[in-house]
Amino acid sequence: MRTRIAVLAAALAVAAPALAADTYQFDKSHTTVGFQVRHIFTMLGGKFQDFSGTVKVDRASPEASSVEFTIQAATVFTNDAKRDEHLRTPDFFDVANHPTITFKSTSVKTAGENVYEVTGNLTMRGVTRQVTLPVRFLGEGKDPWGNEKMGFELATTLNRKDFGINWNKALDQGGFVVGDEVKVQISVEANKQRQTAQAR
Repeated sequence: MRTRIAVLAAALAVAAPALAADTYQFDKSHTTVGFQVRHIFTMLGGKFQDFSGTVKVDRASPEASSVEFTIQAATVFTNDAKRDEHLRTPDFFDVANHPTITFKSTSVKTAGENVYEVTGNLTMRGVTRQVTLPVRFLGEGKDPWGNEKMGFELATTLNRKDFGINWNKALDQGGFVVGDEVKVQISVEANKQRQTAQAR
């Protein structure tokens, strides 16, 4: 009998962290996936208009939390239709062959108060690289309609050539049209996934 109780206790201990995790889905209407890159002299901004993401939050053990998201590359928007169409071609995102940009975390580490280093695999244009994203937790609570929400933000810099995005043109005065470093800024508002009652 004692052996059975010990086995049951051990099983519950293993299961507890999983039960403690809450799942949040990106709220697309209140989330921005943006970027900036140098164009000749100044910084040009853009964003992606279609994406999805899931954050699993383990309050008891933040290191057991995880995040993954998918961006539809064809929805790139820089407020210029001709430029956006060029960005969809093989010169840049090659959306016909690589329609999505994805990230899936492999580890989460606490890096300060409400700051986490989220390491994972980022795949863009068919190339996968391990990156570490500095994520700041902004808070949680209910909106006026009773939805449970969380907020996160991150800012990092990627080299587009690491993902095979190499197109450029030389300038007469020296330098190139497009910079190699891309600043990424993502602000996420996420909704807690509602639990549905299981049939008895």
